[in-house]
Amino acid sequence: MLRALVVMLLLANLLALGWSQGWLDRVLGLHAEREPERLKLENHPERMTVLSPQAVTALQTRSCQELGPLAGDEGLRAAQAALERLGLGSADWQVLVRGEQGGLWVVATIKLGSAEFRARKEETYKRMKLNFEPLQGLPDEQPSLVLSEHPSEQAAASALAGYEQRALKGLRVLQLRAAQTRHALSLPRADAALTAQLQNLLASGREPALAGATLAACPAAPEAAAAASAAASR
Repeated sequence: MLRALVVMLLLANLLALGWSQGWLDRVLGLHAEREPERLKLENHPERMTVLSPQAVTALQTRSCQELGPLAGDEGLRAAQAALERLGLGSADWQVLVRGEQGGLWVVATIKLGSAEFRARKEETYKRMKLNFEPLQGLPDEQPSLVLSEHPSEQAAASALAGYEQRALKGLRVLQLRAAQTRHALSLPRADAALTAQLQNLLASGREPALAGATLAACPAAPEAAAAASAAASR
């Protein structure tokens, strides 16, 4: 009886040792929580930085930031998609209208099918002291030269008639940009982290639709501005 008890205690000690050393992990399909493994999962105090009260306050401070201008519906959708990728939802911003951007029409040459044809056109315009530049955009209409830009199709047609009266042929009116609404997105409660993320996004140029947009503090409402002015004058 005593001998059997000693054998059982010895087996129990061996099992406990095997468990603690991980010898039975593969057999049992379980992993013992050994001290070295727990230490690897612990945080490293030496890597932590204690923030000053001022830094904590700055991180917690929220302010109204405005992202814009955003050209047309495409620019607005691109900006909203960028904010969603940062974890924001439609409840976190407000869509603002910041005016209208007029359309743009140009008087341009027909497509210049050869280098020789283009050289003859350029020589003619230089001789007549007419300014010209390569057409930008509208890949299907290139290569072409632009002689003038106009805010409306009617103005461009009038300019075309003037060129034709000077015996200039092979010209046409093209629309480079349709009239579109300029939007902005107001973020009423942007914290320091979000502000930094948006500034980095704009600086990186990763979002072509945001080209030309900036991030700035929201302009004060007229009532708030009047109240602040009155308080300052007292």
